[in-house]
Amino acid sequence: MKELFNNIFNIRNEFEFEELALEIFHFQYENNKVYNNWCNLMKTSPKKVKSISQIPFLPISFFKTHNVISFNKEDSIHFFKSSGTTNSQTSKHYIYDLSLYERSFIKSFEQFFSNVEDYCFIALLPNYLEQSNSSLVYMIDNFIKKSKYKESGFYKDSLQDVIERIKLLEKENVKTILFGVTYALLDLIAIEKLNLNSTIIFETGGMKGRRKEIIRPELHKILCEGFSVKSIASEYGMCELFSQAYSKADGIFFCPNHMKVIVRDTYDPLSYIGNNKTGGINVIDLANIYSCSFIETEDLGRCYSNNSFELLGRMDNTTTRGCNLMYEF
Repeated sequence: MKELFNNIFNIRNEFEFEELALEIFHFQYENNKVYNNWCNLMKTSPKKVKSISQIPFLPISFFKTHNVISFNKEDSIHFFKSSGTTNSQTSKHYIYDLSLYERSFIKSFEQFFSNVEDYCFIALLPNYLEQSNSSLVYMIDNFIKKSKYKESGFYKDSLQDVIERIKLLEKENVKTILFGVTYALLDLIAIEKLNLNSTIIFETGGMKGRRKEIIRPELHKILCEGFSVKSIASEYGMCELFSQAYSKADGIFFCPNHMKVIVRDTYDPLSYIGNNKTGGINVIDLANIYSCSFIETEDLGRCYSNNSFELLGRMDNTTTRGCNLMYEF
């Protein structure tokens, strides 16, 4: 397995990606009971799968109702839990090897930015800190610990402290990343508008019921004006995935080499559509080897010819039609 892990994080081209995806599909078909049952319901087996387009994608909602694992649950050392409202059912992603997650998010980040230790990380994620087992908090905490700057940390008590700390880092020309939940970033610039040159603003997580939802272009315009920056960065990740796609500007995301996004037809989930067309997002995350690497999300999006993609919101009626077929498993 060690050789397979190394291959996942050293992919150089589409051929190597597809070759590994097929290998992992075989592994998960044999070792993941939930995924095996789903593939059988889809009348698909390894003998029939010769390309990525033939691999069945597991509806993401199964992480709420089943143990999506390719190992014995007794061997689980941790789990990540999705955020949700008090009455909503949350997803659980059981973990066999946390070092695999760490390797994946470091590799994903550093493919698009520089080494993690070169940045000071200011994390403004109050609602995530209130929840247990957040994969986002785990990732940012790892970044903070790897950073060479003592100012790196989570800030949840005083927005004024965040403002003063960022001003100090700007004065010293320190490369800084302010990673904030959307409503907290808006609260911050409502106190004081900043003029940033060395800081990258990452928005994540939406309004969480604290403010009225705003479409992404309008939100980014407000944030750009409030922080005096040219663009706002984002990451596309979730507790059900080990990898993250990143956007540096304009809400256009790129995947790391071990991750791929495919857009499916919203009326026929077994069919895929071409570039510049809106559909449901499917994710292949090869780092998800111990759960499921082939996830049918509930997000709408659009792919482009340069291997980028754009998020366009959530699908309506996202309760997956197939979940009740597997209720007994």
